[in-house]
Amino acid sequence: METGLPLVLSDFLDYLSSVKSHSKNTVKEYSYDLASFLKFIRLRKENLKDISFHDINIESIDAKYLDSITLQDMYAYIAFKDRVDSNGSAAKFRKVASIRAFYKYLYEKIKVVSNNPSYELEYPKLDKRLPIYLTLNDATKLLETVETEKNVFLKKRDFAIMMVFLNCGLRLSELVSLDVDSIHEDNSASVVGKGNKERIIFLNESTIAAINDYLTIRPTESLINDKDKKALFLSQQNNRISNRAVQHMIEKRVKEAGLSSDYTVHKLRHTAATLMYKYGDVDILTLKEVLGHSNVATTQIYTHLDNEIIKKATESNPLSNFNLKDEEK
Repeated sequence: METGLPLVLSDFLDYLSSVKSHSKNTVKEYSYDLASFLKFIRLRKENLKDISFHDINIESIDAKYLDSITLQDMYAYIAFKDRVDSNGSAAKFRKVASIRAFYKYLYEKIKVVSNNPSYELEYPKLDKRLPIYLTLNDATKLLETVETEKNVFLKKRDFAIMMVFLNCGLRLSELVSLDVDSIHEDNSASVVGKGNKERIIFLNESTIAAINDYLTIRPTESLINDKDKKALFLSQQNNRISNRAVQHMIEKRVKEAGLSSDYTVHKLRHTAATLMYKYGDVDILTLKEVLGHSNVATTQIYTHLDNEIIKKATESNPLSNFNLKDEEK
């Protein structure tokens, strides 16, 4: 989180956290984007020269100052970040979203500015990129890496973690926050996703078997730190496993499997969605619920079709064997 923020910005971040239930990471991104925006506005309006961008003080900025910011200033900031930081479409999109959310709060919620120029601030066009995912063969290779692991705890824990990722499509934060009692007797699990929204997922037999196998060697509660006694996945220090520890483990396993380093933790989520869609006859609305998306438009990136499916769909057309009859001579 940025320090030395104006009171009105600090209040907005508290609003995002307490009222809108945004995650710490999301609030941190808003903090960074808006602090950067306000530093640029001071640089632009006050012609600050003999000071680095990082050291520009924004703590004294108040509602009156914010009310003086124009749509032109906002576009100038996006252009500045594009020029200085070579921001891509996604980064610029996030900054526009941050500014628009902030000014909506200022104008509609606490009513401290006389107008909202961000209404007309356009979002940049996002590049439509197909998600990177493992093939079924690559996913199998990744799971097989644990077979040579000599540490029994790591072998069973890492296998269970990868099975949950590849079969359920959880986000990293969702997996790390799982508790032992998140798993229910009917092989379902309660997952807390973005915005503290809870959803129910279902675990297939192999995933349940992997989790149960791990639980047989999970340290007893007497050995676990008090605050982490309920945590499903633990570190070797008997704490709830951290995001970074999971990322490091996946990076290690990906390397052992001889796969590209492009396959990060989040790519396992892409993989789960792709395998469900490709082999499980899952429609987009069901996939939306499984992945915990609030908008079906987000889910559409997971429903990419590979060349094999496109070819099969084309060949299955009932007119695929229709040919023009030769004229009689």
